[in-house]
Amino acid sequence: MAKVVSIVVLILLLVFGGWFYWKYYFTYSDGNRTGLLQKFSRKGNVFKTYEGEMVLNSVISNNASPMTMEKFFFSVEDKNVASKMAGFEGKRVVLHYEEKNGALFWRGDTRYIVDSVSNVVP
Repeated sequence: MAKVVSIVVLILLLVFGGWFYWKYYFTYSDGNRTGLLQKFSRKGNVFKTYEGEMVLNSVISNNASPMTMEKFFFSVEDKNVASKMAGFEGKRVVLHYEEKNGALFWRGDTRYIVDSVSNVVP
């Protein structure tokens, strides 16, 4: 009986481990976003994380209404990328990101994790 319980517990741990990996570490998608880096800060009560906000390229509608702006919210894990990004506030940048299926509180507030940034020269 103890052997059966051990096997069931092991299977449950493997299933939970696989789900946890898929939910928080598996890269669902990755790509680039270009826009104006509007806000970048380090925040949090216990776990300080780097969080940013970028305004994507604006689109002008046909009925002459004001331009619409889409915002891209993201998190940064790497301190080197974060220090580089702090110098780009207010400038147009290209961000490379990985989208996860979920957010871990020690990694950031969003599912989008930026791993590189480069300045767009006008």
